[in-house]
Amino acid sequence: MSWDYVSGILILSGINLMTVLGLSLLTGFTGLFSFGHAGFMAIGAYVAASITMRANIASMSGPVSWLVFMAALLAGGIAAMVVSFLIGALTLNLKGDYFCIATLGFGEATRLILDNVQYFGGARGLSGITTNGTSTLINVIIINVIAVFVLVCIIKSRHGRNMVAIREEELAAQTIGVNVFKYKMTALAISALYAGIAGGLLAHYLGYIQPVMFKMVKSTELTIIVIFGGLGSVSGSVIGTILLTFLPEILRSFYNWRLVIYGAAVILIMITRPQGLMGGKEFSIKSVMKFIDFIKQKIRNNKEEVKL
Repeated sequence: MSWDYVSGILILSGINLMTVLGLSLLTGFTGLFSFGHAGFMAIGAYVAASITMRANIASMSGPVSWLVFMAALLAGGIAAMVVSFLIGALTLNLKGDYFCIATLGFGEATRLILDNVQYFGGARGLSGITTNGTSTLINVIIINVIAVFVLVCIIKSRHGRNMVAIREEELAAQTIGVNVFKYKMTALAISALYAGIAGGLLAHYLGYIQPVMFKMVKSTELTIIVIFGGLGSVSGSVIGTILLTFLPEILRSFYNWRLVIYGAAVILIMITRPQGLMGGKEFSIKSVMKFIDFIKQKIRNNKEEVKL
């Protein structure tokens, strides 16, 4: 594999990770399953791409074009967040499966609307989006690091603990004074912001976007990654995203069977470890040092056995 190929997969992993981190807050820590986040990605992608195309950042100098690109990403994320407030106001009072169905309908409705809005190119989509110096590996990594840091800060705060309380037992959380609707709305808005930024990154990596790229399959894939990595684990989201983004590419030599193998691998993990890879646990420097000490002790014991 060439470095260009590997770096391309890493960029796609980072783009997926942005949406998965937002979904992790909504699904893993607040307990709301969404199958419509591809819709938020689409909103972010079209808004960010429209801004950079109208501004013609290809003709700007390096620092200026970078600032415009970052502003466009933020605008795409904010646009997705604004829409999430409207969707949340209408759907967050729904319970269980009904909220899932409502978000699924939102995702498909967004795609169909974009299919028929000629300002955004209709079903043909937008092409000619600037890719030079935009969604580079360095930029994606920087945005991912900031996103992980912000998410961890939220989770470790009082607000994050309130979201976990809602996930564990909504009625009990409401009884002790937690504003359930407010925190559900906050989790949905932050997850939509992350998805919108991810959509903008995707548009500027590929250089074109079409509504068909944001079908229900995309939303389902992202939700699977969250469950695969482990509900309530940021580390699990990162590991699950990297593994499930690389796996289909590794299996490209088995083109006709790669999706079957991909599905079988996910099913196998879900059967053998239903709590996901990390199971709600997180990587930390302390846990890594403990693991290293454990390995050293095992090696030391093996050496002593050989001497005996």
